[in-house]
Amino acid sequence: MGAGPGRWLLALLLLIGTQAFGAYPDKPITLIVPFAAGGPTDTLARLLAEAMTRDLAQPIVVQNVGGAGGTVGAARAAKSPNDGYTLLLNHMGQATAPALYPKLSYDPLVDFQPIGRVADVPMTLVGRDNLPARDLKELLAWMRANGKKVNFAHAGRGAVSHLCALLLMKSLGVQMTPVAYKGTGPAMTDLLSHQIDLMCDQTTNTSAQIRSGQVKVYAVTTKTRLASLKDVPTFAESGLPNVELTVWHGLYAPKATPKPVIDRLATALQAALKDPALTQRLAELGAVPAKQTDATPAALQAWMKSEVARWTPIIKAAGGAQE
Repeated sequence: MGAGPGRWLLALLLLIGTQAFGAYPDKPITLIVPFAAGGPTDTLARLLAEAMTRDLAQPIVVQNVGGAGGTVGAARAAKSPNDGYTLLLNHMGQATAPALYPKLSYDPLVDFQPIGRVADVPMTLVGRDNLPARDLKELLAWMRANGKKVNFAHAGRGAVSHLCALLLMKSLGVQMTPVAYKGTGPAMTDLLSHQIDLMCDQTTNTSAQIRSGQVKVYAVTTKTRLASLKDVPTFAESGLPNVELTVWHGLYAPKATPKPVIDRLATALQAALKDPALTQRLAELGAVPAKQTDATPAALQAWMKSEVARWTPIIKAAGGAQE
């Protein structure tokens, strides 16, 4: 008899908890993008937010918190309440940050609860529209001849645009002049106004300018040519097979976010990645939505661990960490 009331109380608490989480979400969700507005991750975030909103029936508001290669925004997300109303969308910088910034105020593998992979985005090498080089062969010769006179924009140390520049300079054996911005959105503005020469950026940020002829496109960073840019060669075609980089993106919540909330968000993510409006838009931008099996918490956690292990020695060999 004595155990009866205890069991009833436990059942009641479980019911209340289930009902509370079942109501999630009942207010708008903030999605932190740790880069400037107008950049490639921002573009993906806004498309994803729109698609997930349709499933969650609550607005997802994108908040840009740029700085320090994406670590400022990631730190804010890590320290946010673990109630499912503040999320983080970050690219592979989530895995490279530990090697680049040993004094991080957060641990990407510990202080976040993965929700799932979102999309893989190729990169393109683009230049100002008045560059003399007409194709990749001429561009590589021009880069070798001009060396440090060539201004190469990137979104800050550790950003994927910076990693791409490092890979290219190492493969060429040429030192150019890197120019850091607070995001590739501002960098694109300067590229369009001929303030800088080159930039390596994701197709989500360059496709429109390429189609309009506002920039010259010289190469893609994939093993094979892209269907959306079938006339653009790969670096491998010009003898630079090591310049290969596809940018993956993941969705995260702060650690200790309740499992029912994570499960609900993962379900919404998976639904979004099957949304025809989103998949069509991603295809137009040269991006590939994650497989349903990759858009899960367990898959992203395993991927994060493998990517940290992959990039740490590469970054150290390229110059090491930053204080």
